Amino acid sequence: MALLDRYFARLDYGGPTAPTVETLHALALAHGCVVPFENLDPWLGRPVSLQLDDLVAKLVSGGRGGYCFEQNGLMLEVLAQLGFRVTPLSARVRLQRPRDFTPPRTHVFVRVDLSDGPWLFDVGVGGLSPTAALRWTPDVVQDTPHEPRRLVKEDGRWFHQVRLGETWSDVCEFTGEEMPPIDREVANWYTSAHPGSHFRSRLVAARATVDGGRRTLLNREYTVRGPDGRATTTTLATEESLRGVLTEAFGLEVPPVAIPMPPA
Repeated sequence: MALLDRYFARLDYGGPTAPTVETLHALALAHGCVVPFENLDPWLGRPVSLQLDDLVAKLVSGGRGGYCFEQNGLMLEVLAQLGFRVTPLSARVRLQRPRDFTPPRTHVFVRVDLSDGPWLFDVGVGGLSPTAALRWTPDVVQDTPHEPRRLVKEDGRWFHQVRLGETWSDVCEFTGEEMPPIDREVANWYTSAHPGSHFRSRLVAARATVDGGRRTLLNREYTVRGPDGRATTTTLATEESLRGVLTEAFGLEVPPVAIPMPPA
């Protein structure tokens, strides 16, 4: 079966497929509600491959998710096969980080060029992955099926921001620089294997829900956030309960090995 057929079956997707912004919006929402962001392989000490065949086997056929290099790496190929003009761009994740701190450039997302200008597509920035494409225009509030977004430019740097309640927070920072395969390989190694990578020291999972809510897991804390922003958090005490949440709440086919319990 061709990649697009397999991918659409994974999402149970029957929406538009023409290379238009309507398709970008529809895929961002469908993907974000089905394919979870997760770091099980780094947590288990397993290597993360960015080869297309491996991405398809894991995220499309294997019932798994992944982080940005996997999620957006897959989408580069999916969108290209649909006829979009796509470019991988590098970024620094800034969630909950002050502006005077410089995080590593370990994020990739997709620039999509349409007839009306460039758009940003990102299904790999964890619990705040946008569920719509974002027009690359400064200082315009953009509604999505979940949180409002905007892009701002300051001192030559772009910031993708999300509004949570009444507060705008940085999601990531970028300059528009392309991220070729060799740079993604190096950054992917750091993300998946370096002792200082937070993906080696904490377990995370995230998935959007079709009603505008989100589900997130950080170590033992499982949080369900409704479309109104109200959240309920449960602390998981056992490997059985952790495995159950990964399977039932995030739809993951969890590897049949012991999962080390993350710190409390």
